[in-house]
Amino acid sequence: FTVLSGTWLENGGAHQGPHAFGTGYGPKGDKGISADQLAAAQLGRDSRFESLILSEIDTTGVSSAFSHNAQGIPMVSESDPVRVFDKLFRPIPTDRMGAERTRLDQRGSVLDSVMTQAKQLEQFLGKTDREQVDQYFNSIRETEKRLEKAKEWLDRPKPEPDTEGMEKTLQFIDPENAGTENHEQHAKLMYDLIALAWQTDSTRVVSHIVRRELSGGGNHIRELYSVSGNYHDLTHHNNKPEKLADLAKVDVIYMKHWAYFLERLRSTPEGESNLLDNSVLGFSSGMGMDHAKDMLPTVMTGGRALGVEHQGHLVLSENTPLARMWHTMLDRAGVETPENFQDSSGPITQLLA
Repeated sequence: FTVLSGTWLENGGAHQGPHAFGTGYGPKGDKGISADQLAAAQLGRDSRFESLILSEIDTTGVSSAFSHNAQGIPMVSESDPVRVFDKLFRPIPTDRMGAERTRLDQRGSVLDSVMTQAKQLEQFLGKTDREQVDQYFNSIRETEKRLEKAKEWLDRPKPEPDTEGMEKTLQFIDPENAGTENHEQHAKLMYDLIALAWQTDSTRVVSHIVRRELSGGGNHIRELYSVSGNYHDLTHHNNKPEKLADLAKVDVIYMKHWAYFLERLRSTPEGESNLLDNSVLGFSSGMGMDHAKDMLPTVMTGGRALGVEHQGHLVLSENTPLARMWHTMLDRAGVETPENFQDSSGPITQLLA
């Protein structure tokens, strides 16, 4: 792994916690495609799902979303491990296959009808409204593509992964309204599912937000880990020793979960190496202390088989944008990245073997 430091500039994203892989808006906060969806569009062509968007807490609101499509529209994440498992691995019963095909056809018909009505309306709209309708058209086309892909994969059997040790924990868990044990189970189970998704090539791109900061940042943290405040409050510590100690205590918990995930990947053979060496991962935050947009805690992991040269701790020049790390990850994953990707000036050359 490499810990990256220096002065990092955030790309204007939503108030969010640490997450795996990448996100971010375009330069100066302009809404655009996030790094994970840029990768999904290219790497997800041959897998059942272009990407998985996961979270510890259901992020149905715009301000909680962190993945954005090509039009900058937020994409909803999934927080229930049972639904994630069913989506990835639970086969559709034979007697329900016909009904599922009909359901997909019906959704396609509804989209056709909506598109027709929208086109009829467009001729009566002004320039600004036309732009919004065009954005709507693009969203419909994306949904149509997902429906067509779902139909193509309907007759292909889902993989049957080894879930030994997961049976007892594979259940719906609400980490905000549960004890410490359930919170630990949920965190590790979501990471287990990501590892299985990659191991079975069900998807090649995953984003996962592991802490919500809105609404106080999760009051469950205070009760679960016996600290003096919720996570959001602790980040506004004013250098008080007791708050700093509590903040460090919670951060250690999240890093232990991350270490669990990395060990899971490292212990999974793949080809002549392992899943960790064949994957490239980023762990970062949407903002620093007191809503600062610089000095973001950032770690890049994996990718040795992809040409990543780790250095333990790499101090970068002042005003290095966080987008350069996402750019580096995309480059190593073989994703064609536009020259004007967010506010990046290119991959971080010190990390390239």
